[in-house]
Amino acid sequence: MSLEQFSSLQLQSPSGRLLKDAYRVPVEQLVSDHYGLNWRVKAFSDMDEYASHPSAILSDGNISVFVKLSEAANGLGQFEVELEGLRLLSRLAGVLIPAPIGIAAAEGGAVLVLEALQAQERTPRHWRDIGRALAQIHLVKGARFGLEKQGYFGPLFQDNRPMHNWLEFFAERRLWPRLMGAIDAGILPTDVIRQVEKLIARLPAIEIPETAPALLHGDAQQNNFISTEGGAAIIDPAVYYGHPEMDLAHVDFFQAVPDDVFAGYREILPIEPGFAERRELWRIPAYLAVVTVSGEAVYLEKLVSALRAYL
Repeated sequence: MSLEQFSSLQLQSPSGRLLKDAYRVPVEQLVSDHYGLNWRVKAFSDMDEYASHPSAILSDGNISVFVKLSEAANGLGQFEVELEGLRLLSRLAGVLIPAPIGIAAAEGGAVLVLEALQAQERTPRHWRDIGRALAQIHLVKGARFGLEKQGYFGPLFQDNRPMHNWLEFFAERRLWPRLMGAIDAGILPTDVIRQVEKLIARLPAIEIPETAPALLHGDAQQNNFISTEGGAAIIDPAVYYGHPEMDLAHVDFFQAVPDDVFAGYREILPIEPGFAERRELWRIPAYLAVVTVSGEAVYLEKLVSALRAYL
């Protein structure tokens, strides 16, 4: 790929910024050091459609890597937490993750570089693999809900300070912070604010199956799994210990998934009766997060609909 083509790509998509010298050179250095060779970018594939950050597959024609860019002031810290979450899931649950290559600070931002996995077109087997991977994660139990390490949900800070009671954790660490973030963004109508506050007050009266704190992916929407020949690989986690239904509720947060996902999960763990009725409850913090970050009206409508079911 010529420098002229690089310049053209930089204008076409957010991920094209990865081809600027400020980002491309650190990526080339990371990959070269990791593999012990002189690696240079010769091919580019835009992955913006599948990621919340500008992302791309970069290759020298032989070795391909996945690269994600953050130009946020805390981008380097976000990527460090993300890598730590991936390693935690791999170590404790034994799930497949892309091999980490490294993180680099650059002028104006930070880059995260991972092994590029060969994605497969999803068949029923691949969908079941996603369910099995989630159940494998949920088999890992903790002493309290939360995590000693603070985290991020997308670009937003995630308060993981541990607590012993799940519904108290859900209210104090998920609903209240997301509500305050949406209020600070100035895009949440007053009546919706009152509805969320009313829901929080009602939480103790809602019947929820008891559970031991289970390790969670934390942002288990379907694009955060890569279907490979060797199984479902995990990406973009927001790890903590919580109620397993949180992950199950987010698999189809953006797009519907076939029942094969839940069938694969049930091969390893049961899904409690009534989950379908509770699914929207667990999505409310994510609806608030999406509204805060993007302001999309469709997710405000989904938020209102979810709240209505519990008020």
